[in-house]
Amino acid sequence: MAHKDWTIDDWKRVIWSDETKISRFNSDGRTWAWIRSGESLKSHHVKMTVKHGGGSIMLWSTITYAGVGWMCKINGNMDQKLYKEVLEDELERTIEFSIDKLELERHQAIFQHDNDPKHTSKLVEEYLKEQSYSILEWPAQSPVLNPIESMWSLLKRRLNDHETAPKGMNELYERVTKVWYNLMKPEECQKVIESMPKRIKQCIKNKGRWTDY
Repeated sequence: MAHKDWTIDDWKRVIWSDETKISRFNSDGRTWAWIRSGESLKSHHVKMTVKHGGGSIMLWSTITYAGVGWMCKINGNMDQKLYKEVLEDELERTIEFSIDKLELERHQAIFQHDNDPKHTSKLVEEYLKEQSYSILEWPAQSPVLNPIESMWSLLKRRLNDHETAPKGMNELYERVTKVWYNLMKPEECQKVIESMPKRIKQCIKNKGRWTDY
């Protein structure tokens, strides 16, 4: 697997991106598997998630070693044109913020996204080729490797701390942005990014099926 020998310092340069769905009710769809200390997850511990009713919103954002990145709500389906606009706005602001905080040159920054068709479209690829930052080669269907998944999970748990459900989609998004920008700490982003060497090791051991993260 590529990057299996990267150090934590290498991973600190990466801007991690992903989309997630936040449901108005039961926004955290986790299930628990009880295991003994020192044990790893087995295949029978892993269950598929299910969709929840009551309405939902789609979000796109990033995390960096300096903290969470800019977030946007996706109205409808995000096609290649909309994705390019997101890169030009939210990603660009996040890169400028992170390289300033981490004292990096722009060409040292590395952007990660998966192999979704809109990400690999000619329009997006041509735009990214014009940028001075690098693109991280990423295996298909590998959400278990992406540390932003841990931050999405944490976001959903904190949203569930509210005693009442949001009255509508606008209130849901207000709650999401408040938690994302005010309660998600840089130290939490740093912790999940520093887990990358272990994630890679476990993914190789389990043949890409799951990790303990």
